[in-house]
Amino acid sequence: MNKIDKNSKTPLYIQLMDILINKIENYMKENDQLDSEREICQKYSVSRTTVRQALDELEKERYIYKVHGKGNFVSSRRMEQKLLKVYSFTDEMKKLGKNPTSDLLGFEIAIESKEILKKLNIKEDELVYKISRIRLADDIPMLYEVTYLPYKRFKGLTREMLMQKSLYEIFKDDFNINIISAEESIEGILINKLESAYLNVPEGQAGLKVERITYSYKQVIEYTKTIARGDKFKYRVSLKNQ
Repeated sequence: MNKIDKNSKTPLYIQLMDILINKIENYMKENDQLDSEREICQKYSVSRTTVRQALDELEKERYIYKVHGKGNFVSSRRMEQKLLKVYSFTDEMKKLGKNPTSDLLGFEIAIESKEILKKLNIKEDELVYKISRIRLADDIPMLYEVTYLPYKRFKGLTREMLMQKSLYEIFKDDFNINIISAEESIEGILINKLESAYLNVPEGQAGLKVERITYSYKQVIEYTKTIARGDKFKYRVSLKNQ
């Protein structure tokens, strides 16, 4: 759609939003400047009120950002994750040309709750590694992540190892463990005060909670709970009718 249909029941500003979103997603890149309000009015034969309403909605949905006195610009893209195979944050960011890094907030050996032990499929008296991290891309906080590992399976894991390699590289290189499969659940949330501080976003902003249980053959090797910024991530699932 690249024309406004004034006979349509769809409000004009919604039609204009669709046109601009298509242009942003397919023909523009981050920080590109949109046409001025006057140019958009002339190009699509709509009023200044319609244009402003469409641009306001695009800003709310984080397609654009406004710079006072200069105009409207394309926001940074959300990272799209396809849920077709087991993926690594580090590998996926590298594929996008981003520089992935991690801030290690906590590393401890602990006795965890029955809920965590159940997810790891280990006994109640067994110890667990608890690893808390902020995952960044080009120095922008993207994820707040807490990972639990069975201590017996990863005895010898150190803070220094986590500072040097990704977790999945450690699994393979240092413990000879191959990831075979994983289960994930994804839930929409509102980011709380603690998470907002770590992710540098306002409290109450939309986010995603992703819980993952990772398997090496039939044995659970990892349980991770991740809070992802809603303005930076989206997940895509491919479905087939068989």
